[in-house]
Amino acid sequence: MFYSNGKTLNRKPKYFGDEFSDVFAGDMVMSDENIATVEKYIWSLKGGDLAAAPFADDIRFEDPVAGKGVGADDFRAFLGGFLGAIIDIRITCHVAEGEFVATQWEIDAIFGTIPILELFRVRNGLIVESTAYFDPRPVLGG
Repeated sequence: MFYSNGKTLNRKPKYFGDEFSDVFAGDMVMSDENIATVEKYIWSLKGGDLAAAPFADDIRFEDPVAGKGVGADDFRAFLGGFLGAIIDIRITCHVAEGEFVATQWEIDAIFGTIPILELFRVRNGLIVESTAYFDPRPVLGG
């Protein structure tokens, strides 16, 4: 069962008994691949190698500091401005379904620890959308 606003939503299960259906197994493989794509981005940020980040050329991105933007070059330029401030990065968890991966992660930076919740859309091994949610005050000096 899936819940939304305290109400049960009916959804046909993707498995029967103890056996997973091929549909469910396919979703698991896609989710694992999409999580690996997201982790490749996060570890490229930690390693300071944004050229290794698997961004689609026309990625759409949004966060409280950058605002909205389009394009891998613009996203890399924005992120590159923070590389010198990053001390460490930790991934707390992922939730994935279909093309979407929601990742809770933290950046330890010179201005403190920033908890982030980021929603990604992944297609063909590339991140095509990224929307990050975090408190921008430590980054902006407020």
